Amino acid sequence: MEQLLHYVWKHKLFPLKELYTSDGRLVEVIDAGLQNFDAGPDFFNAKIRINDTVWVGNVEIHDKSSDWYLHGHDRNRGYDNVVLHVAKVLDTEVMKSNGDYVPQLQLDIPQHVIDHYYELRQSELYPPCYKAIPNLTSLLVHSWMAALQAERLEQKTEAIRQRVKLCNGDWENAYFVTLARNYGFGINGDVFEQWAYNIPLSAVAHHRDDLFQIEAIFMGQAGLLELDAIPEFYQKDALNEGYFAQLRNEYQYLAHKFSMKPIDFKLWRFLRLRPQNFPHIRISQLANLYYQQKAGLSQLVECETIDQLKSILGSQVTPYWETHYTFGSTSDRNEKHISTGSINLLMINTAIPMLFAYGRHKKKEVLCDRAFDFLEQLKPENNHIIRMWREVGLPVKTAGDSQALIQLKKEYCDKKDCLRCRFGYEYLKRK
Repeated sequence: MEQLLHYVWKHKLFPLKELYTSDGRLVEVIDAGLQNFDAGPDFFNAKIRINDTVWVGNVEIHDKSSDWYLHGHDRNRGYDNVVLHVAKVLDTEVMKSNGDYVPQLQLDIPQHVIDHYYELRQSELYPPCYKAIPNLTSLLVHSWMAALQAERLEQKTEAIRQRVKLCNGDWENAYFVTLARNYGFGINGDVFEQWAYNIPLSAVAHHRDDLFQIEAIFMGQAGLLELDAIPEFYQKDALNEGYFAQLRNEYQYLAHKFSMKPIDFKLWRFLRLRPQNFPHIRISQLANLYYQQKAGLSQLVECETIDQLKSILGSQVTPYWETHYTFGSTSDRNEKHISTGSINLLMINTAIPMLFAYGRHKKKEVLCDRAFDFLEQLKPENNHIIRMWREVGLPVKTAGDSQALIQLKKEYCDKKDCLRCRFGYEYLKRK
C-alpha cells in the first residue's frame, strides 16, 4: 500500500476535499517534489503551503506514522529537512534528530483508485487496463509508445555493452555475437551466444577466403561434428556421404592448430523447431554470411537504407545443406535462403540496436537517428503480444510500435508494474 501512497502523492490523486495536518492546519501541495528511488526521503524539493507559510523541502511517506521510528529516521540527520510526513494512518507524532516535530498529513486514497489498483494487480486478462485503452488520446498513446521504444533500444544497448566487455572492447566481435544470438530466434538464442563467444574470429580470419574451412570451424565449435551429435539411425548415412567426415577431419586439424574446443552439442534444442531453424542450417547461413564479408560492423554502419540493410543480412546455406537439415538426413533440394520474415527480425533485434549502441559509443547522432528511422520504415512484428494489443484497439503500424508494445508487455504488464505505466495511470484515475 505504501507504493500506492507514493503514486497518489506523486500524481496528486487526492480526495476531493481540503487537506489538513494532524494539528488542524490547512495544507496545499504546490509541488509534490521529485521522487527519490535511492536512500533518503521519498520526495525531494517539494513545495508545501501550510496555512500561510510556504515550505520547500523533502517529504517522507509511510503506511503508518510510527514507521518513522521503525526505520530510524528520528536518528538520521538526512531526514532533518523533511517538511511534511505523509501516512495513511497517523498513530503517533514524529520527531527529527534535532528534536523538532514534523507536520503530518493523513492521506486517504480515493476508493476508486484503490479499486482500480487491485483490478490491475489481480486481473488475469491481458492487458488488464483494456477498458481504458479505447478512450486514450492519440497524443498520450504516441508519446508513451515513443518513450517505450527508446527504453527498449536503451535496454538492448546495455546488453550490447555487456557483450563488448566480454569481447575485451572489440565491437566487431560483439556484433558477431549479437548477430549469432538472434540467429537462434529465441529457442536457441542462449546457445548461439555461447557458441559465438567460442569462435576465435581472429583465427577464422586467416581462412576467410575458404568457405569450407569456415564452415568446418563453425560446425566444429558447435559440437555438431561429434559423431554422437548425430542420431544413431543417421550415423551410417552421414559417414557414407563423406561431407561430415571431410568437415570433421578439417576441423580436427584446425582445432589443433588454433587450440579450439567445442561446446557441448547437447545444449542445442530441436524439439518444436521447424527444420529451417535447425542449428545446422543457421550455422551454415552464418558461415556463408561471414565468407561473403557481410557479417561485419563496418558493413552495417555503411548502410543508409533499408534495402542496403536487407542485403547484408541475406544469406543461404552451402550446397550440402540444400538437400539436408541435419547430417545424414536428406530432404528435397532447397537453397534455404534466410526468409524475408527472418531478415526483418534480424534488422529489428540485431542490426538496428547495434547501430544505435555504436552510435552512442561513438557519439554519432546520425547513427542513432538512422536506427529510429529504420524502425519507422519496417513493418511491425506479428506475434501474440502484438495481436492482443491490436484486439484492444491500439494501432500498430511500424516496427517501432511493435517494439514499444513488446517492451510494455515484458517490463510493465508481466511485472504488474502498472504504477509506472501511463496507460495504468489513466486507468487508475478514471471514475
